Amino acid sequence: MGVCEAPGLMPVEEAIQRMLDVVQPISHTTHLPLEETLGRVLAADVISPINVPPFANSAMDGYAVKRAGLDARDTLTLAGQSFAGTPFSGECQPGQCIRIMTGAELPAGTDTVIMQEETEANGDQIRFLVRPHAGDNVRPVGDDIHLGEIVVAKGTRMTARELPLIASLGIAEIPVFMRPKVAFFSTGDELRPLGEPLAAGQIYDSNRYGIRALLKQFGCEVLDLGIIPDDPAQLDAAFTQATSAADVLITSGGVSVGEADYTKDILTKQGEVGFWKIAMKPGKPFAFGKVNETWFCGLPGNPVSAMLTLYQIVQPMLAQLSGHTQYQAPQRLPAVAGTVFKKRPGRTDFQRGIYRVNAQGQIEVVTTGNQGSGAFSSMHQANCLVILEQDRGKVQPGEIVTIEPFNATMH
Repeated sequence: MGVCEAPGLMPVEEAIQRMLDVVQPISHTTHLPLEETLGRVLAADVISPINVPPFANSAMDGYAVKRAGLDARDTLTLAGQSFAGTPFSGECQPGQCIRIMTGAELPAGTDTVIMQEETEANGDQIRFLVRPHAGDNVRPVGDDIHLGEIVVAKGTRMTARELPLIASLGIAEIPVFMRPKVAFFSTGDELRPLGEPLAAGQIYDSNRYGIRALLKQFGCEVLDLGIIPDDPAQLDAAFTQATSAADVLITSGGVSVGEADYTKDILTKQGEVGFWKIAMKPGKPFAFGKVNETWFCGLPGNPVSAMLTLYQIVQPMLAQLSGHTQYQAPQRLPAVAGTVFKKRPGRTDFQRGIYRVNAQGQIEVVTTGNQGSGAFSSMHQANCLVILEQDRGKVQPGEIVTIEPFNATMH
């Protein structure tokens, strides 16, 4: 892979593409009971072993008839009934009709269902008030799914939409890819665990909580290695531990240019640097590389920068690693700026915003205010990112901007 030779800062889109160009999906699979596969990625096409529905059935409560039998008469004799799970066992004869309920199997000798609202009953004599078309209100065999049809494609991430679909086929177990194992830790002598008092110059380590939450939402198996001080020997040991146990190592902090930022040095010593520094604000000091067989993503230390680089840049890479071929990047939409958005040309800005749809049906967006990379309260207030192009400057109210509503991983 080698050290990035491009001068200056790498555009965000190029950084993502370079990661996707080298990361291959995990090939190991396992079989799991269907109820345990929520969030997992399907490792083979699901092919239907049956027709759904497996028999022609009624779409309405009413009466099953032979359409041709209504040509000479408008009144038929009730000969039985068909319920869901308890079908009529005989064959409907000319001049007869069968009472039928929604979902019940269509009796032999019938091909049409007339809604009960379009009939009049006098004992067992049923008068029909309409002349239906053959096949009305009937769901034919395989109306939803045909035998042998690919129902869910390999590479689909399982959601509440796929589980009942596969269950309708009677399939109790499916193959899924193994989840990516992601180790992560925070670096910095200033970081303290929660629940401990802060000394002068210290702050609480919040990044690991956001990183863990997003990785869980991405469907990863996580290994939290805690806080590693700015000590080369301890960082070296943490790298060794992580790369022996995980597919990906994610760090926050230590990839800037300070005298105590050792992470990039250790990465260079133990592995390869793919690129370092991207044209993104916040989030410029992002590093990508590889140590042995483990991919490395070095996030910036500032809380917003760490969250945004993980969400924007690492998320698509982890989706590809997991075999999720149906992954789609968060949707982007045009919106009218309702406030000033401060910006200087040079980097793509990902500012926190609040959008709404106004009375005219237009999407409007306003800033959350403080856009500092340490102001994490803005992430709580926001419901979208306002993406301002690399060469763009200050935005005035009324201008059109691009927004990216938070996707499911942020909810």
